[in-house]
Amino acid sequence: MRPDGIVIAIDGPAGVGKSTVGKLVAARVGYRFISTGKMYRALAWQALERGQDLESDGGLVKLALSLRWEFPKGSGPEADILLDGRKLELELVEERVSKASSAIARLPGVRLFMKEMQRQAGLRGGVVMEGRDIGTNVFPDAELKIYLDASAAARAKRRVGQLRGQGLPADYDEILDFIKKRDAQDSGRAVNPLRKADDASYVDSTELPRDQVVAAIVDLFNLATKKY
Repeated sequence: MRPDGIVIAIDGPAGVGKSTVGKLVAARVGYRFISTGKMYRALAWQALERGQDLESDGGLVKLALSLRWEFPKGSGPEADILLDGRKLELELVEERVSKASSAIARLPGVRLFMKEMQRQAGLRGGVVMEGRDIGTNVFPDAELKIYLDASAAARAKRRVGQLRGQGLPADYDEILDFIKKRDAQDSGRAVNPLRKADDASYVDSTELPRDQVVAAIVDLFNLATKKY
Protein backbone atom coordinates (compact mmCIF):
# COMPACT_ATOMS: atom_id res chain seq x y z
CA MET A 1 0.00 0.00 0.00
CA ARG A 2 1.09 3.59 -0.58
CA PRO A 3 2.14 5.64 2.48
CA ASP A 4 -1.26 7.35 2.93
CA GLY A 5 -3.64 4.70 1.56
CA ILE A 6 -4.90 3.65 -1.87
CA VAL A 7 -5.74 5.70 -4.97
CA ILE A 8 -9.42 5.78 -5.93
CA ALA A 9 -9.65 6.78 -9.60
CA ILE A 10 -13.07 7.97 -10.79
CA ASP A 11 -13.47 8.47 -14.53
CA GLY A 12 -16.50 9.29 -16.60
CA PRO A 13 -18.05 11.73 -19.08
CA ALA A 14 -18.80 15.42 -18.57
CA GLY A 15 -21.49 16.34 -16.06
CA VAL A 16 -21.90 12.87 -14.57
CA GLY A 17 -21.30 14.07 -11.02
CA LYS A 18 -17.76 12.81 -10.50
CA SER A 19 -16.80 15.81 -8.36
CA THR A 20 -19.87 15.68 -6.12
CA VAL A 21 -19.65 11.93 -5.65
CA GLY A 22 -15.87 12.02 -5.28
CA LYS A 23 -15.99 14.61 -2.50
CA LEU A 24 -18.63 12.63 -0.61
CA VAL A 25 -16.66 9.39 -0.96
CA ALA A 26 -13.48 11.16 0.21
CA ALA A 27 -15.30 12.52 3.26
CA ARG A 28 -16.68 9.06 4.09
CA VAL A 29 -13.30 7.29 3.92
CA GLY A 30 -11.14 10.13 5.27
CA TYR A 31 -9.25 10.76 2.03
CA ARG A 32 -8.31 13.89 0.10
CA PHE A 33 -10.27 14.77 -3.05
CA ILE A 34 -8.70 16.14 -6.23
CA SER A 35 -10.67 17.26 -9.29
CA THR A 36 -8.36 17.07 -12.29
CA GLY A 37 -11.01 18.76 -14.41
CA LYS A 38 -10.57 21.87 -12.29
CA MET A 39 -6.87 21.87 -13.14
CA TYR A 40 -7.72 22.08 -16.84
CA ARG A 41 -10.33 24.73 -16.11
CA ALA A 42 -7.79 26.75 -14.12
CA LEU A 43 -5.39 26.77 -17.05
CA ALA A 44 -8.22 27.55 -19.47
CA TRP A 45 -9.35 30.49 -17.32
CA GLN A 46 -5.83 31.89 -17.18
CA ALA A 47 -5.45 31.44 -20.95
CA LEU A 48 -8.69 33.33 -21.58
CA GLU A 49 -7.67 36.11 -19.20
CA ARG A 50 -4.37 36.54 -21.05
CA GLY A 51 -5.77 36.15 -24.55
CA GLN A 52 -3.71 33.01 -25.12
CA ASP A 53 -4.29 31.05 -28.34
CA LEU A 54 -6.26 27.97 -27.27
CA GLU A 55 -4.89 26.02 -30.25
CA SER A 56 -1.24 26.60 -29.33
CA ASP A 57 -0.10 23.54 -27.39
CA GLY A 58 3.38 24.93 -26.87
CA GLY A 59 2.07 28.31 -25.79
CA LEU A 60 -0.31 26.77 -23.27
CA VAL A 61 2.40 24.54 -21.81
CA LYS A 62 4.68 27.56 -21.50
CA LEU A 63 1.88 29.41 -19.73
CA ALA A 64 1.24 26.46 -17.39
CA LEU A 65 4.93 26.24 -16.50
CA SER A 66 5.07 29.96 -15.75
CA LEU A 67 2.30 29.75 -13.15
CA ARG A 68 2.68 28.92 -9.46
CA TRP A 69 0.29 26.04 -8.83
CA GLU A 70 -0.76 25.36 -5.24
CA PHE A 71 -3.27 22.88 -3.83
CA PRO A 72 -3.61 23.73 -0.12
CA LYS A 73 -6.06 21.90 2.14
CA GLY A 74 -9.55 23.34 1.84
CA SER A 75 -12.35 23.52 4.38
CA GLY A 76 -13.50 20.03 3.37
CA PRO A 77 -11.85 17.03 1.72
CA GLU A 78 -11.22 18.92 -1.53
CA ALA A 79 -7.99 20.82 -2.01
CA ASP A 80 -8.24 24.45 -3.13
CA ILE A 81 -6.65 25.57 -6.39
CA LEU A 82 -4.44 28.64 -6.32
CA LEU A 83 -2.74 30.17 -9.34
CA ASP A 84 -0.03 32.66 -8.45
CA GLY A 85 -1.64 33.01 -5.03
CA ARG A 86 -5.21 33.60 -6.31
CA LYS A 87 -7.83 31.12 -5.12
CA LEU A 88 -10.10 30.12 -7.99
CA GLU A 89 -13.75 29.33 -7.29
CA LEU A 90 -16.60 30.71 -9.43
CA GLU A 91 -14.13 31.34 -12.24
CA LEU A 92 -13.97 27.59 -12.76
CA VAL A 93 -17.71 27.07 -13.37
CA GLU A 94 -18.21 29.67 -16.09
CA GLU A 95 -19.47 28.10 -19.33
CA ARG A 96 -16.82 29.94 -21.39
CA VAL A 97 -14.16 28.34 -19.20
CA SER A 98 -15.81 24.92 -19.54
CA LYS A 99 -15.75 25.20 -23.33
CA ALA A 100 -12.16 26.45 -23.34
CA SER A 101 -11.03 23.60 -21.07
CA SER A 102 -12.60 21.15 -23.51
CA ALA A 103 -10.53 22.68 -26.30
CA ILE A 104 -7.20 22.56 -24.48
CA ALA A 105 -7.77 19.11 -22.96
CA ARG A 106 -7.19 17.44 -26.33
CA LEU A 107 -3.68 18.88 -26.70
CA PRO A 108 -0.88 16.33 -25.99
CA GLY A 109 1.54 18.79 -24.35
CA VAL A 110 -1.12 20.12 -21.99
CA ARG A 111 -2.21 16.59 -21.09
CA LEU A 112 1.38 15.53 -20.36
CA PHE A 113 1.89 18.57 -18.10
CA MET A 114 -1.34 17.80 -16.25
CA LYS A 115 -0.54 14.08 -15.96
CA GLU A 116 2.78 14.77 -14.24
CA MET A 117 1.22 17.31 -11.86
CA GLN A 118 -1.67 14.96 -11.06
CA ARG A 119 0.62 11.99 -10.41
CA GLN A 120 2.70 14.03 -7.99
CA ALA A 121 -0.45 15.21 -6.22
CA GLY A 122 -1.71 11.66 -5.65
CA LEU A 123 1.45 9.58 -5.51
CA ARG A 124 1.30 8.95 -1.74
CA GLY A 125 -2.26 7.63 -1.98
CA GLY A 126 -5.07 8.43 0.42
CA VAL A 127 -6.77 10.25 -2.43
CA VAL A 128 -9.92 10.21 -4.53
CA MET A 129 -9.03 11.63 -7.94
CA GLU A 130 -11.58 12.22 -10.68
CA GLY A 131 -11.21 13.01 -14.35
CA ARG A 132 -11.40 11.48 -17.83
CA ASP A 133 -8.27 9.32 -17.88
CA ILE A 134 -7.21 8.76 -14.28
CA GLY A 135 -7.55 4.98 -14.33
CA THR A 136 -6.27 4.57 -17.88
CA ASN A 137 -3.41 7.08 -18.02
CA VAL A 138 -2.63 9.05 -14.85
CA PHE A 139 -2.91 6.15 -12.38
CA PRO A 140 -3.21 2.91 -14.37
CA ASP A 141 -1.95 1.28 -11.15
CA ALA A 142 -4.78 2.72 -9.01
CA GLU A 143 -6.00 0.20 -6.46
CA LEU A 144 -9.66 1.08 -7.13
CA LYS A 145 -11.01 2.30 -10.46
CA ILE A 146 -14.57 3.49 -11.01
CA TYR A 147 -16.22 4.42 -14.31
CA LEU A 148 -19.19 6.62 -13.40
CA ASP A 149 -21.78 7.07 -16.14
CA ALA A 150 -25.26 8.56 -16.76
CA SER A 151 -27.40 9.47 -19.75
CA ALA A 152 -26.68 12.77 -21.52
CA ALA A 153 -30.17 14.07 -20.63
CA ALA A 154 -29.70 13.34 -16.93
CA ARG A 155 -26.31 15.05 -16.96
CA ALA A 156 -27.65 18.16 -18.69
CA LYS A 157 -30.46 18.45 -16.14
CA ARG A 158 -27.98 18.21 -13.27
CA ARG A 159 -25.68 20.83 -14.82
CA VAL A 160 -28.58 23.25 -15.22
CA GLY A 161 -29.50 22.80 -11.56
CA GLN A 162 -25.90 23.33 -10.48
CA LEU A 163 -25.45 26.55 -12.44
CA ARG A 164 -28.80 28.03 -11.45
CA GLY A 165 -28.11 27.12 -7.84
CA GLN A 166 -25.01 29.30 -8.10
CA GLY A 167 -27.02 32.16 -9.55
CA LEU A 168 -25.65 31.66 -13.05
CA PRO A 169 -27.69 31.49 -16.28
CA ALA A 170 -28.23 28.04 -17.81
CA ASP A 171 -30.02 26.86 -20.96
CA TYR A 172 -30.89 23.14 -20.96
CA ASP A 173 -30.82 22.60 -24.75
CA GLU A 174 -27.52 24.41 -25.12
CA ILE A 175 -25.94 22.44 -22.28
CA LEU A 176 -27.31 19.11 -23.61
CA ASP A 177 -25.84 19.88 -27.04
CA PHE A 178 -22.49 20.77 -25.46
CA ILE A 179 -22.44 17.56 -23.40
CA LYS A 180 -23.09 15.41 -26.48
CA LYS A 181 -20.33 17.17 -28.41
CA ARG A 182 -17.97 16.89 -25.43
CA ASP A 183 -18.69 13.15 -25.17
CA ALA A 184 -17.82 12.68 -28.83
CA GLN A 185 -14.67 14.75 -28.49
CA ASP A 186 -13.49 13.09 -25.26
CA SER A 187 -14.03 9.55 -26.52
CA GLY A 188 -12.72 10.29 -30.02
CA ARG A 189 -9.53 12.23 -29.28
CA ALA A 190 -6.24 10.66 -30.32
CA VAL A 191 -4.47 11.31 -27.01
CA ASN A 192 -5.79 9.47 -23.92
CA PRO A 193 -9.43 9.20 -24.99
CA LEU A 194 -12.19 8.76 -22.44
CA ARG A 195 -12.84 5.06 -21.94
CA LYS A 196 -13.51 2.59 -19.17
CA ALA A 197 -10.38 0.89 -17.88
CA ASP A 198 -10.55 -2.88 -18.30
CA ASP A 199 -10.38 -3.39 -14.53
CA ALA A 200 -12.73 -0.54 -13.56
CA SER A 201 -16.10 -1.05 -11.88
CA TYR A 202 -18.97 0.43 -13.93
CA VAL A 203 -21.54 2.51 -12.04
CA ASP A 204 -24.56 3.93 -13.92
CA SER A 205 -26.00 6.84 -11.92
CA THR A 206 -28.83 7.77 -14.32
CA GLU A 207 -31.55 6.42 -12.06
CA LEU A 208 -29.62 6.08 -8.80
CA PRO A 209 -29.88 8.62 -5.96
CA ARG A 210 -26.54 10.19 -5.15
CA ASP A 211 -26.36 8.54 -1.73
CA GLN A 212 -26.66 5.10 -3.31
CA VAL A 213 -23.86 5.87 -5.75
CA VAL A 214 -21.61 6.98 -2.88
CA ALA A 215 -22.51 3.91 -0.81
CA ALA A 216 -21.71 1.59 -3.73
CA ILE A 217 -18.25 3.14 -4.18
CA VAL A 218 -17.54 3.03 -0.43
CA ASP A 219 -18.42 -0.68 -0.47
CA LEU A 220 -15.94 -1.19 -3.32
CA PHE A 221 -13.35 0.78 -1.34
CA ASN A 222 -13.82 -1.48 1.68
CA LEU A 223 -13.33 -4.54 -0.51
CA ALA A 224 -10.24 -3.05 -2.16
CA THR A 225 -8.54 -2.12 1.10
CA LYS A 226 -8.95 -5.64 2.47
CA LYS A 227 -6.37 -6.74 -0.10
CA TYR A 228 -3.64 -4.55 1.41
